[in-house]
This record gives sequence, C-alpha cells and structure tokens, in this order.
Amino acid sequence: MSLISRRTALGAGAGLLAAPALVERVGAQSTFDWRRFRGERIEVSLTRSPRSEVMERYHREFTELTGIQVGSEAIPEQQHRQKVAIEFASGRASFDVVSIALHVQKRLTARGNWLSDLRPMLSDANMTAPDYDWAGISEGGKRYVTQADGKIDTLPLNIDFWIMYYNRKLFRDRGLQDPRSMDELVTHAKALTDARRQQYGFVGRGLRNANVPVFTSWQLGQDEETVDRNGRLTTDGPGAVWAGEMYKTLLRETAPPGVVGFNWNECQTSFMQGRVAMWLDGVGFAMPVLDRQRSRVVEDVGFAVVPPGPKAHHSAIFGDGIGITRTSSKQGPAYFYAQFMTGKTMLGRILAAGGGTPPRDALYTDASAMANSPFGREWFETVLKSQQIGRPGLPEIVPVTEFRDTIGIALTNTIGGADVATELKRATDAFRPVLEQSERAS
Repeated sequence: MSLISRRTALGAGAGLLAAPALVERVGAQSTFDWRRFRGERIEVSLTRSPRSEVMERYHREFTELTGIQVGSEAIPEQQHRQKVAIEFASGRASFDVVSIALHVQKRLTARGNWLSDLRPMLSDANMTAPDYDWAGISEGGKRYVTQADGKIDTLPLNIDFWIMYYNRKLFRDRGLQDPRSMDELVTHAKALTDARRQQYGFVGRGLRNANVPVFTSWQLGQDEETVDRNGRLTTDGPGAVWAGEMYKTLLRETAPPGVVGFNWNECQTSFMQGRVAMWLDGVGFAMPVLDRQRSRVVEDVGFAVVPPGPKAHHSAIFGDGIGITRTSSKQGPAYFYAQFMTGKTMLGRILAAGGGTPPRDALYTDASAMANSPFGREWFETVLKSQQIGRPGLPEIVPVTEFRDTIGIALTNTIGGADVATELKRATDAFRPVLEQSERAS
C-alpha cells in the first residue's frame, strides 16, 4: 500500500487536529470494561530502555486489572529495529504490540502499512476508558504519532527533548548566566575554555551518525528542518552552513580532546567529571548526572532550554510510540495494553522512575510529581518549555540511518578542519539520490 506524496502529507497535519475531536466523543455513555477481553493472551515486543523496565514491572498489575496475559521481550535498540523490520516484511510478526522509534521508523511503518489505525478505537466509548484523556497528551506527542495521511498508528509513550546541561559553578566563577542565544552560547563556550586546566566550554557528539542531532538543533535555530515541506534537502543551504560552522567552532575550539569519537556516553562522562561547562543532549540522560555515587557535579547541575537561534526557537525532539500489529488477531486486547501503558498513571510512574519524559503536560505542573522527583523544579520547567517549542530533530524519511551516516561523516570531517560548505554540499549531493529513490518507493 503506497503512501500519499510527502508534499500532500506535510500539508495534511489536520489529521492530528481531528484526533482530539474524535476522542472527545468518548465519555458520557461509556460502557467501557477493562475485563472485556479477560482470558486472552498477547505478545509484546519492546525496545530495551528505562521505559520498558517500568512497563514490564507492571505487567502483573495489567493482568490483574484486565485478565489479559502478557508475554514480552525487551531487545536492545538496534537489534529490535532489525527484528521488527524482518518480521513485518515476512508477514508473520510474532508480536501483537510493538514499540516504535518514531524518529527512525515512523515513515517506514507507514509505507509498509505495518500497524493498525487506532482512531476507530480511540473514538469508541466501549474501547477507550473515560479517563484516558487524549486531549491531555502534548501537541508534540499527538503530532508525532500522526502519519501524513492523518492515520494514528501508535500511541505516544515518550518524547525526548534536547536540552542544555550546564555547570553552575563554572558559570558562576566566570560571572556568566546561561546563554540567551545560540551566538551567546558560542561566546560563553570560548570564555569557559581553558585547555591548560583541562576545562572546556562545550561538549557534544562528534561521532558520525550520532552527531547529526547536534547539528540539526542549530539548524532549527534558522527555522529550518533538514528536509523541507516539498521534500527537498536543505543541508547545503545558508542556514545549514551557519549551523555547520557553529558545530565546527564548538567541537573544534571548545570541546575536550578526542571529541571526534564521542557519543552521548563520553559526553556525559566529561560533564559528570566537572570538565565541561555546557553539554547539549537528550533530557533522558539527566538521572546519572544527579547520582552522587557517579557524578562530581550533583550540586552544580543546571538545566536550560536550548537557546533561540537567529530566526527561531525550537527544541529538537525524538520519540517512542506503541502500536498494534495490523495483522494481529488480538486487536482489542492489544489496544487495551497500549492504552494502559500510555495512560496517566503509567506515564506518571515512568516519569517518577526517571524512565523518560512522557508526553502528558499535566505531569510537569503537578506539585506532588515535583516533590517526589530527584530532578527539581528547573528540570520540570525546562521540559515543559521544551514541549511547547518541540520540532523533530531528524527528517521524517525512510532512510534515516543513511541520512545520519552521510551527514554525520561531513560533520566529523569539519572537526578535523575541513571546510563546512564543501563537506555539506558533498554529503547532500551523495544523499539526494538515496532520498529520491526512497520517495519513489513510497
């Protein structure tokens, strides 16, 4: 089954606007019964993560509530994506419910028609609990799980925002406030760098593929995504070159030695050792920096929204959803599971456990949630503000991995001193036929 064209699709964001209206009809005359499918059994395939750990911990509670038995497996991210693609391609998926990385697999699942459209069940008072509260899910979360043609084929589980981690002490020692613009971020990073003392102003991913979201975060400040609404790459235009120059300057002049090989874990370690003043990465990495057994900067950690760029203010977002295999014979029981795991209670548990940043706005203004959280008010405020300005940090295309590889090599080369415009043009020219071929296949 083919997708509608990307141009038509991106103009059709109205699908998500209709979704709340669908769900608002669920309510007054509901005959919803959690025991409706008692005696059934479903198989669940999850990506191994802090979220899956919390989810599996509550499988027994789900069974006690519904009478539905759950068999589950949680597999590391890369292996899980491969397994899912192979099983769906075979037409004989072994699972009824599956977790999906929206920033990588969203278009792929749509092209393959792998997952069920959940809109009919979301609007059915017999299938959706009155307190599920679709309207309470953040706009970014609803937008992310809505396909270009309006189909909702996953329920949002997590939206990961990129934020600025900063070392308050290092800023205080230099009399600086957290940066109020991307240009000021560069100025601060240079001022906070003293290589002789092994002190650095900034750290971000330098490793190819992993490094692309750092670059796209800066390009969002130019009000640009890497693939525009007409499906054209923007990665060699003026905005991209500006973002690439910022990336090069920060990682070449203000980052620790060896940053060209850094992924998130090396960045995190450098920050936790107190060697780095600023670190740009996902909000989900906050827990270890507050661990007194592992981090030297627990008392000095600050959280801030990514500063605005010259033309726009956005936080790059990435996300996970839970979908139902379209060919599964257990549509109802599977939907009950997805509904339970993305409901208010479970997402509150995931937040409390440090398992992610669930896409329900009310969680971040709840006084009891703040009181019971290790993160503190500033973290909650940062997440809430980031939700309001979230925009995808990777293009919603099928060959996402190839995109990250190709652009990532160009970025890595700039750390070594290569010319930004030349590298981005070469990478864009190399990737363009890959993108065009994938769009024809769609």
